[in-house]
Amino acid sequence: MRLGALEAGGTKMVCSVGDEQGRIEKRAVISTGVPDETLPLIIAFFMQNNIAALGIGSFGPLDLNTASPAYGSITSTPKPGWNGYPLLKTLTGALRVPALIDTDVNAAALGEHIKGAGRGFQHILYVTVGTGIGGGIICGKEPVHGLLHPELGHMLLRPLPDDPLQDGVCPYHRGCLEGLASGPSLQARFGVPARELTEDHIAWTLETEYLAQMCVNATVMLSPERIILGGGVMQQPHLFTRIQDRTRQLLNGYILHERITTYPETYIVPPGLGGDSGVTGALLLAARAAGYHTV
Repeated sequence: MRLGALEAGGTKMVCSVGDEQGRIEKRAVISTGVPDETLPLIIAFFMQNNIAALGIGSFGPLDLNTASPAYGSITSTPKPGWNGYPLLKTLTGALRVPALIDTDVNAAALGEHIKGAGRGFQHILYVTVGTGIGGGIICGKEPVHGLLHPELGHMLLRPLPDDPLQDGVCPYHRGCLEGLASGPSLQARFGVPARELTEDHIAWTLETEYLAQMCVNATVMLSPERIILGGGVMQQPHLFTRIQDRTRQLLNGYILHERITTYPETYIVPPGLGGDSGVTGALLLAARAAGYHTV
C-alpha cells in the first residue's frame, strides 16, 4: 500500500511516500511559507503519488482533541499565517484519504518505538534538540496526549551561575529548556552556530548540564525505559557520554536501577533511525489511518 507522510516543520515541509512497514520510497522538501503558498505544493505532491492514507507529524502547538471542532489545527504558533490553521482538515478535504495527525516529536517517538532505538520497550521518551526542543512520549505503546500534548521543551531549569544567557532565548518563559539549550541559544551566547564550536568549548558544559537536568526531570516524572536524544545539536557524539554521566550524578543514587547506575549508555541513547525518525513515524500513523495495526 502506498502511504503518504508529512513532516510539517516551521522552516520546511518534508513530504514522503512509503509503505505500512515504514519503508521510505521517495521524498520532497518544500519551504514553509504562508499556508496559501505551501499547501497547494504539498497537496500536488501527494496527489501525484496516489496515496491511500496520510500521516502527519507537525509543529505546534496542535489541537489533538478528536471531539474538538478544531481537531488537527495548529493553535498558538507565532509563525505568520499558521495560527489557527486547519492543517488536517485542509489536507483530508483535498486528498480524500484517511489521515492521522500528531506532533512532530510524537511521530518521531512512534517511529523509534516501533522501528528504532525504542523497540522492545513500552515506555520511551524521544527528545529533539535543534532549532527548538520538543519531546514525544510513548506510554503503554501509544503516544501521550492529555489536556493538550507534551511541551517538554518548556520545562523550567536551574541556569548555571556562569551562564552568560541566564534567561535563555524563549519569548514565553525565562530559563526554560528550549530557551537555554536549543541551537539558537548556543548561537545567541557565542555568536556562531553550534556546529562550529570545538569539542572543548564551554558551550558543551552548559548543554550537558541542561540536557542532564531534563533527563533527571523526565526520569523522576515519567519513568521512561529509554530516553532517545535526536536533532541537530545532538550531532556531537561526545555529548552522550557527558549527559549520561551528569544525569547519574544529579540523580545521586536515588533511582537505583542498573541501567542508570551501571549502564547509562543503554538508558540515554541516540536515535536508531538517524534523521528518519519523524518520517517513519508519520508513515506508521498513515498505516494506522488505513486500518493497519502497527505495534
